Amino acid sequence: MGRDGLLVLGFDRRDGRTVLTERRYALPLQVLEVMALETDAASLMLLNPTGGVLGGDRLETRVRLGEGAHVCLTTPSATRVYRSTGVAAEQRFTAALGPGARLEYMPDHLIPSPGARLRQRTDIRLAPGATALVWDAWAVGRPARAETWGFAELDIALRIEDARGPLLHERARLEGRPFWAGLGGAESMAYVGTFVVAGDSSVDWTGLTRALAEGAGDGAADARMGVTPLGRGGVLARVLAPSAPALTRVVEALWARARDLVFDRPPLGLRKL
Repeated sequence: MGRDGLLVLGFDRRDGRTVLTERRYALPLQVLEVMALETDAASLMLLNPTGGVLGGDRLETRVRLGEGAHVCLTTPSATRVYRSTGVAAEQRFTAALGPGARLEYMPDHLIPSPGARLRQRTDIRLAPGATALVWDAWAVGRPARAETWGFAELDIALRIEDARGPLLHERARLEGRPFWAGLGGAESMAYVGTFVVAGDSSVDWTGLTRALAEGAGDGAADARMGVTPLGRGGVLARVLAPSAPALTRVVEALWARARDLVFDRPPLGLRKL
């Protein structure tokens, strides 16, 4: 039958710090306490203590950032999506950023099992001066067990918009088939990732595009990546990696460079084991 999970988070800036002012959840969604990794920003780990996503699950996360708030949201590990007999699991993440707010949404990748069905939506709305750094990644299965492209359905959409309209709107709807591993699919790579920086109109997007392309190459020589500016207000990097460690190295390099150039901050250590 699946489970209905809900997580609602609200953040506001008070006395020069970002504080968690609203937290409600219904299992199988949960959140840990705020980690004090930076003096003025809030960092949290989003949890699904059931160990994965099952067919029929409907999981929704809603996040609000008040004016000037700075938040980093991540997960403790990759998210397993298990086999379904026919009913797809649904995940939705929605974030509304107030003026000048900063969101870093850096979840670990998805791992779809053979027969898995998942429909995932990520929607981020930006007020003037707000900025979002977003990572969205998935595996083609479990390559170490020779389980690749065996999922039944993978439907992933990402939308980022401001008051003028969409900055980025993309969707991938795939059925697991062996030919996706060749040219035009993942090109024999096991992991696919998208990193986006979007929002604040004061950012030099052309310069950021060049910097990300140059700096992220140090992450993993065996990965492939392309970087391009969006039509307005952002930069998109697409990553193909042969392994989870290679994927992690690339996104950490991209994230560190973006934090430096956009937020003037050093890399953020998330204390994952």
